[in-house]
Amino acid sequence: MTDRIDRRSFLAKSAVAGAGLAVAGASGGLLAACSSSSSSSSTTSGGSTGSRPDGVSTATPKRGGTLVFGVDAEEKGFSPTLGTFDEVGILYARTVFDTLMILDANGEPQPNLAESVTSNAQGTVWTITMRPNLTFHNGAPCDGAAVAANFKAHQASLLTGPALTPIQSVDVTGPLVVTITMKTPWVPFNYYLCGGIGSQFAFIAEPNWLASSSQTNPIGTGPFIFQDWMPNDHFTATRNPKYWRTGMPYLDSITYKPIPDPQQILASLNSGAIDIMHTSTASDIAQLRANTSLGYCDDTVNVAGESDMDCIQLNLSKAPFNNLKLRQAMAYAVSSAQYVKVINGGVTPTSNGVFTSTSPYYLPDNGYPAFNLSKAQQLVSEVKASGGSTTFTLGHTPDPKGSQIGEYLQQQLQQAGMTVTLQPILQDSIINVALTGAYEALTWRQFGAVNPDLNYIFWSPTNASTPGFAINMARNTDPAMQTALIQGRSATDKATQVAAYQQVNRLLSQDIPYVWYARSVWAFGAVAKVQNFNNPTTPAGNKAFGQIGGAIWPQQIWIS
Repeated sequence: MTDRIDRRSFLAKSAVAGAGLAVAGASGGLLAACSSSSSSSSTTSGGSTGSRPDGVSTATPKRGGTLVFGVDAEEKGFSPTLGTFDEVGILYARTVFDTLMILDANGEPQPNLAESVTSNAQGTVWTITMRPNLTFHNGAPCDGAAVAANFKAHQASLLTGPALTPIQSVDVTGPLVVTITMKTPWVPFNYYLCGGIGSQFAFIAEPNWLASSSQTNPIGTGPFIFQDWMPNDHFTATRNPKYWRTGMPYLDSITYKPIPDPQQILASLNSGAIDIMHTSTASDIAQLRANTSLGYCDDTVNVAGESDMDCIQLNLSKAPFNNLKLRQAMAYAVSSAQYVKVINGGVTPTSNGVFTSTSPYYLPDNGYPAFNLSKAQQLVSEVKASGGSTTFTLGHTPDPKGSQIGEYLQQQLQQAGMTVTLQPILQDSIINVALTGAYEALTWRQFGAVNPDLNYIFWSPTNASTPGFAINMARNTDPAMQTALIQGRSATDKATQVAAYQQVNRLLSQDIPYVWYARSVWAFGAVAKVQNFNNPTTPAGNKAFGQIGGAIWPQQIWIS
């Protein structure tokens, strides 16, 4: 598959690299539930219609039973300060921990473990008030001091600390109250408290366990209590009988089974070895859509904010891609529509930028070059005539899918007159290659986020020029980008925020640090007995967002 670049792998490996240590060697956009109807009849976001389970049920939940959940990867551990959470990490964390906030069905942060989260008008002072009488699984209080201890641990973490650099101080200002003061306005901070990829500091852990640096036996406040973990085999948790959300969870236990092979995980679902699975593999998604006996949802249609995008990431700091004309030629040479048809079998949407058509930051014409092979050939000729190079290497993972993608893109670019050498790079090395700038072009997948500010560290020019190491891995130094990002982060009204990120959209299309070719899709398939897997609620009883990339919430799931 396209190189799976996510904040999990990025933050973990970049933190180690930034510390000067050796590095060996990747949703989730804000995605709505597939349907708000009952499970008796629905229209899935994948486009299938008719009667089939869709993860939403209005029936009375039944208590009991065990759920076996097939996931596409394994985690390195459970600690929010040490564990490198991707979609699977978020699933694990939602099982044993709780987030301070949760996104409602409109994509707005609402209180979850916290009773309230408020800020001053400028977004420079945030007050978190915890619910009374909350306890961790070991009986310790989950109060203001516990939350403050979590934030301070994250500030000191090589993994999560970089995301918290805007914080000036964390103070316990009451038994249940924490006040966080920012160095500069950080208006979207509450989105980080919802606990997606890139904001795992929202999951509150028991402070002593967190300080122990343990990567197993996690202690949280969550709906399930850790029972055992055998890496690469299973993780099992049992029902928390003292869970603070009355009546939940409904399951007696939940077991996650890592099954990385796409064919094997689908076969396991069809055979009954697992009850539910997630996938971002186009062939699996197509088969899940076709089997109407299964419960199904995906994030094709209902999207707010950003989903992961597949692209070629370019290194703008050196030849040949310090030449804008060559970057423009690459954009003209690659047809997203053709890529989706040939490589993804028409399953995924096309892409011309980081924002999907349902996002308020989307622009029908963002200035990104539309496919035009003749124009690409003309620009390549002009680069050559001026003495510029059109020869480069394209890095990709050496697995069969990664090689297929690399060969396809090589063919498209060479038709425009470029000379492209493919360079296989192991998955566990590719992020370090990007961070250190030891590349010219890489196949890439990134940028899923519940709010575009979560991509600030990847797009800010302030992170592009560190010698030998750049968090802005494309190394785009356009000062207008920094202006737009700061405007988006500090905007206190929606119109100003929308204008800022629409400008980000235009600038990415103008600067072309990325050549877009597809949008990623995540899907869930479940046997019919698995109910309500995509229908969470907020503690206030209102609808919450269900599927966010490859993660759902476990507490509302029940077995019929």
